[in-house]
Order: sequence, then structure tokens, then C-alpha cells
Amino acid sequence: MMSLKQQITDDMKAAMRAKDTARLGAVRLLLAAMKQREVDERIELSDADVIAIIEKMNKQRRDSISQYEAAGRQDLADVEKFEMAVLANYMPQQLGEAEIIAAVAEAIAATGAAGPQDMGKVMAVVKPKLAGLADMGKVSALIKSQLSK
Repeated sequence: MMSLKQQITDDMKAAMRAKDTARLGAVRLLLAAMKQREVDERIELSDADVIAIIEKMNKQRRDSISQYEAAGRQDLADVEKFEMAVLANYMPQQLGEAEIIAAVAEAIAATGAAGPQDMGKVMAVVKPKLAGLADMGKVSALIKSQLSK
């Protein structure tokens, strides 16, 4: 099976051949972030590392989109949305609502969490299981609502 890193490199070459400048720009941003991390930490990135980088880039895009839309700059927001769509191609299939709820319930039971003060314990159990498979912001809100009952 091809590594995520190799797939992204191949996609960059394909975008160059197709003269798809918008896609090429988004893929190059991702490759630059990956290269930076490899150089900084002197490591070879695993697929999980690449997914973590993509999640961080998507979070930045979401923040930018809300700021651009608030400023009435839909053109800039659309560029960020396009980049997120390109990045989404490299993410694993997202879990459904029912699977996320089940994972949260399991983590609450496993930690014996009783209230909002136990949020950190539950997140510590859930995060490794759901990283890259679910929006951690939504997961966090779900945990908070479960623990507040």
C-alpha cells in the first residue's frame, strides 16, 4: 500500500502536469508543512503524523474562513474552502455520529467520569481512538454535554 506521503507527492506531480494551479498550491502547502516537521524533528513522517498535520491545517482554514466571511471577503473564504476540500482527500473516512457517541460512552464508562471536572480524563482516552476520524471539537462538546447530565 502506498504511504500517504507518497500519494501526496504523486498528486503534486499530477497537478503540475494538469496545470491545476489551485490544487497544486494546496498540495504544496501540505508538503511544505510535512517537510518542515521532518526537518525540525529529524523524523520520517508516518501516515498518522501526516493526518495530524492535515488536521492542524484544517483548523487554521476554519478559523480563516470565519474571519474572512465576517469581513465580507467571500473570495478569500472560498480559496480556504477549496484548500480544505483538497486536504480532505488525504483524511481517513470520518466516523458516523453513532460511532462517536459509542466511543465517548465507552470512554466515560472506562474512566468512571462523573462530571465536567473529569472532561480531561475522558478526552485523554477518546483522543487517540478518534484522532483523524472525527472533528475533535464536536467530540469535546459531546463529552461535555454527556458529563453535564
